[in-house]
Amino acid sequence: MIRKIKETLENKELFTKTLDLAVVMPGVKETIAGVKNRGDTALLEYTEKFDHVKLKELEVTRAEIETAKGNVDEDMVRCIEEAATAIRNFHYRQKRQAWLEEFSEGVFLGEMYVPFDVVGAYVPGSYFSSALMCAIPAKIAGVREIVVCTPPGNEGDVAPLTLVAANLAGATRIFKVGGAQAIAALAFGTETIPRVQKIVGPGNVYVTAAKMAAREEGVEIDFPAGPSEVLIIGDETANPSFIAADMLAQAEHGEKSQAVLLTDSTHIAADVEREILAEAGEESERGSQQHWILIGESINECIEFANEYAPEHLEIIVKSPMEVLKRIKNAGSIFVGNYSPVAAGDYATGANHVLPTAGYAKLFSGLDVDHFMHRITIQWLDKEGLEQIKDVVVRSCKAEGMEKHAQSVEKRFLPDSSD
Repeated sequence: MIRKIKETLENKELFTKTLDLAVVMPGVKETIAGVKNRGDTALLEYTEKFDHVKLKELEVTRAEIETAKGNVDEDMVRCIEEAATAIRNFHYRQKRQAWLEEFSEGVFLGEMYVPFDVVGAYVPGSYFSSALMCAIPAKIAGVREIVVCTPPGNEGDVAPLTLVAANLAGATRIFKVGGAQAIAALAFGTETIPRVQKIVGPGNVYVTAAKMAAREEGVEIDFPAGPSEVLIIGDETANPSFIAADMLAQAEHGEKSQAVLLTDSTHIAADVEREILAEAGEESERGSQQHWILIGESINECIEFANEYAPEHLEIIVKSPMEVLKRIKNAGSIFVGNYSPVAAGDYATGANHVLPTAGYAKLFSGLDVDHFMHRITIQWLDKEGLEQIKDVVVRSCKAEGMEKHAQSVEKRFLPDSSD
């Protein structure tokens, strides 16, 4: 389990996660084509094939939501409400305001932010927290219709906690559909499920592959999000028991999840390995594929590796965390200190836990309010304002051979022109 950072970099271990997408993509595209061509009929067939459930109706009814509310413990409802409040508070800080300012005399520039009309959110299994994380920012952005797809349980129903959370978060419609077929339904629409403008949310490798395939068909997505991963940078001040607990927690996301410790301390490495092996027990063999402990010659080497790996979750547990923090370039979300476990961010802090994985944190930011709107620039000039820049515009137009462009400006200043 313990290896050198240099060796791991040389043989490219831990950097092959995107290969899984390529393996499943042909089957995923076949599923997408089925839904695209046969709509609800294909959805019902795939649900029976993959989820082993024969559904009569795809959409969750109001009665089912009310029943779910009655089946959820009051204390759990309180937890969901507190989490929702924290998520709202955090994401309200992200919401952009339209602005219009005079940059020079007679020249006003600004921006306005327009929410999407319809978005789709994928919520895996019983991950009710993801319903909150996807729907609340969309609601804050001003999205009119928030469509949630989530896999049905063995009895053909949706987990009560998921229904309660989705309803509380502002979902307008909820469907009992999971996997690649759910993404296809959101991307192209069916007789029952509306076509959306953008699809967000985490999922397994099939869901992630389907989102990427949907993007090729012209439907926007947030980013590839799944399977989950955590990378921890820890020195001799870190608590090995806490580190081991956080790494073991990743196993709950499935066998494709990864947990990586980077440290310059052989002592910390040995202690963490001992705790993981003791806790994993019979699952230690599988755990060895999920849990990696890499020793570097310095924290600097650990930082370099972390930026190359670009983790979904990054924990920094070192003596001088700010020195490390300011050197991080690629991560979905960062957790600082011995008392900042990923679980706190998953359920209670309010920061979003829908984050890019598989190295995509180099290119994408985590889910936020901006994902649910698009920006439009505004340019408002009066005659005096245009006159100030007339020379620059006309000369530039002519330099690029755009004579009509130049004339569109000059015409406004001809003697017979009128306002």
